[in-house]
Amino acid sequence: MNLIGEHTDYNLGFVMPVALDLACFTAVAPNADGRLRVFSTNMEQEREWPVEELAGAQPARDWSDYVRGVARELIRAGFEVPPCNLAIFSTVPVGSGLSSSAAIEVSVALALLGDEKMAPLELAKLCRRAENEFVGMPCGIMDQYISVFGRENAAIKIDCRSLENEVVPLPADVESLAVNSMVKHELGSSAYRQRVEEGKMAVAAIRKRRPEVGSLRDVISAELIAYEDAMPPVVMRRVRHVASENERVEAFIQASRRGDKDAMGALLIASHRSLQQDYEVSCEELDFLVDTALSIPGVYGARMTGGGFGGCTVSMMRSEAVTEFQSAIRERYRSRFRLDPQIIPCRPSSGAGEVAL
Repeated sequence: MNLIGEHTDYNLGFVMPVALDLACFTAVAPNADGRLRVFSTNMEQEREWPVEELAGAQPARDWSDYVRGVARELIRAGFEVPPCNLAIFSTVPVGSGLSSSAAIEVSVALALLGDEKMAPLELAKLCRRAENEFVGMPCGIMDQYISVFGRENAAIKIDCRSLENEVVPLPADVESLAVNSMVKHELGSSAYRQRVEEGKMAVAAIRKRRPEVGSLRDVISAELIAYEDAMPPVVMRRVRHVASENERVEAFIQASRRGDKDAMGALLIASHRSLQQDYEVSCEELDFLVDTALSIPGVYGARMTGGGFGGCTVSMMRSEAVTEFQSAIRERYRSRFRLDPQIIPCRPSSGAGEVAL
């Protein structure tokens, strides 16, 4: 779950996610029939392919693409994918904005690697390639990265250009809860791709005046007025979000270090308003959850998290406010939308690894 720094990763900016104590488990066993066979206990579906055909596989446009995409990338990277049976079980809710796709990619990659070793960063990059080039989602590397590099009791600041990271301890006396809106609007996928293209348009326009600009990461809020006549107003709003969001990540880290929870909360709120108004990736359900959270005593701040158009919000609060928050947010959301929201404690946890049985 991303605490702050939304839609900045594919613009090579800064993000600050945490790995949650949810997981996607992939059990692996060899078989003798020359096939890669996978069963999803969540979907109650099975898929299988001849191992020799994996390198040239084409997407099926369903959940199995995450498995085949990873297998194809492993083969392209020079690893052998042996005939085997995979069984997958995930506790990460699909469509919630909590990176269920990255969880299955990293879990499957580790299972298929077996005793083979791959550097953690290379593992994250390979899984991202599977999503970009096989599944077809032009995401940044954040989800795969935090699935590999997660740390207990801390967030990870990721520089999406250098791919370096910084461990950011969080105040001990606050709790963060994700609230799953239980909706995912169809607009989400197409709008995500549109935002990626709008970022490229903005960079092209800015480079005519500043050729050294490589991505929106290189643009700061103070200089935006100089580009107002260089691009359409809607594209300028996208730039304003990315520039200000990168700055909010840095400010959030400084506030966390000095224990200023009010400042951390205010930055979460500012992030949501920017995503709502400038980047336009929120929706009625997410806005309601954020506004409701902010009306509950003890809540420091809240915002949408993930790609948007549904999925989750994240709310940061005093530890003693958790019980009232859960009751109030569930009751009010159910009353408004006739949906029962899923509430998920956001306990920063370690990244992926092998589980001995």
